[in-house]
Amino acid sequence: MRLIHKLLALILTLFAAPALADAPLFLLDQTRLPFDLGPGAPQNQPARPSNSPYAAANSAASPANSGTSFANSPRNTQNEKRVIFTADGSAVGYYAPNGAGTLNLFTLTGKRVAYRPRGSKSLFSSDGRWCGTVADASGGGFAFGIIRACAGLF
Repeated sequence: MRLIHKLLALILTLFAAPALADAPLFLLDQTRLPFDLGPGAPQNQPARPSNSPYAAANSAASPANSGTSFANSPRNTQNEKRVIFTADGSAVGYYAPNGAGTLNLFTLTGKRVAYRPRGSKSLFSSDGRWCGTVADASGGGFAFGIIRACAGLF
C-alpha cells in the first residue's frame, strides 16, 4: 500500500509540475552554444555597458530589481505562475520582469540571483558574470540554460 502511495505522489508531481511551472532550467555547455547565444556575441558580452550590473535597468540597488518590492516578491501571486523548475520537477525559483525590460530571476525566498538585460539573450549573475542564455518556451514563458558555475546560485 505504501508503494502505491509513493507512485501516486510521483505521478501527481509529474503532472502537476508543468501546470504550475512554466520555466525549465537546464545545464548547458557554453562551448557548444551557437555564437549568437554565447557571451562572445556583441549583445551578450558582459563588458557591454547595457549588460553591466551597474546599468540603471539592471542594478540590484534599483527597487524594480529588488526581491523586497511586491512586484518581485514571492508573495506576489503573479510570480506563482512564473516558477523556474529543474528536470526532476523541483521548483528552484521564479522570474519577474521589470518595467525597463530586464528579466530578473529569484530564488524561492526572493533573493535575486540573475538577470537578463533588455536586448540580450544572456543571463548574468548579480556581479555581472555571464551565466547562460534565455529562450522562449513553447506555450509562453521561458527556458533558462545556465552553466554549472551559476546553477549553485539557486
